[in-house]
Amino acid sequence: MRKTIVLLLGVIGAVLIWFTSVSAYRVFSVDWQLPQTPLQQSAEYRLVLITQELETPFWDKVAAAAREEAAKHGAMLAVWGSYNNDSDEFLKKLEIAIHSRMDGIIVQGLDTDTFKELVKYKAASYGIPVITVGSDVPDSLRRTYVGSDHFRAGRMIARQLVEDMGPEGTVILVRDSGNAHYQEQRLNGIRSVLESYPGIELRYAETQGTREQVIAAMQDLMNRSPDVQAFIAANANLTAAMVQEIGRRSRVQPYHIYSFDDSPDMLTLLRDGLIDGIIEQSPEAMGRISISLMIDWLKGEKLPLDSGGYHTEIRLRKAVDAP
Repeated sequence: MRKTIVLLLGVIGAVLIWFTSVSAYRVFSVDWQLPQTPLQQSAEYRLVLITQELETPFWDKVAAAAREEAAKHGAMLAVWGSYNNDSDEFLKKLEIAIHSRMDGIIVQGLDTDTFKELVKYKAASYGIPVITVGSDVPDSLRRTYVGSDHFRAGRMIARQLVEDMGPEGTVILVRDSGNAHYQEQRLNGIRSVLESYPGIELRYAETQGTREQVIAAMQDLMNRSPDVQAFIAANANLTAAMVQEIGRRSRVQPYHIYSFDDSPDMLTLLRDGLIDGIIEQSPEAMGRISISLMIDWLKGEKLPLDSGGYHTEIRLRKAVDAP
């Protein structure tokens, strides 16, 4: 009996030794690799693009070009933001980016005190560079701005208006009440041209920005201005509601109507002949250049950045040019 037990233990021991030897051979004979480092840790820089208008054609183009450029530089780019111009959600995302110690923040400018405080004080205290894109807030102490020259854009629209309407007529400028820097620049550009034509009278419609409020403001102004010949929307998001109210009262075609391309409705309105022209911007260039400048700053290769900004191409696209 004892011999049987000893023999059994010997067999078990031999089997265990064999399995151990096989396992050891496999471990040391194959090309063993450690788990891959996550992108967040392996990327040279962690960047974020924050916009108020996620999943719109204009900002989708900015984001796609920015991602492509970031990949060229081995940087990680997150795209955050809000929907339907939710400024509270947008500012919350900006604050999260700052507290997350991102290496660089590229953000659509929002001309509010809260935005300025976040960029001036919180981002600066962490040493995080901020570049505004698409719309600027110069007094926020951002490093630079990448986007359209909105003053020049206003001048382009005004010159086209005079060419189409002539040197006399009543023009309504529709704006929201937010007094955003880009909107003021557009209006200043329009006025700088039209003030040279004493036969052109400017009137203003100001609204909070919802469709119902735009329609109410247009109803009031058109009741008081039956002689109006032209409309310019300084904020593209107001244009669709503006055109809707004009069309409800009469045919749209006799009026000269102009706006900008940073709203998803613009190309449809242009193709349908409901507006006469828009300023077409360069969202892909905005995304690409903003990333390139941020990388240059982080590497210390482009110091300082031009505080006046880097202007991307704009052109006026008329309804007759629409595909």
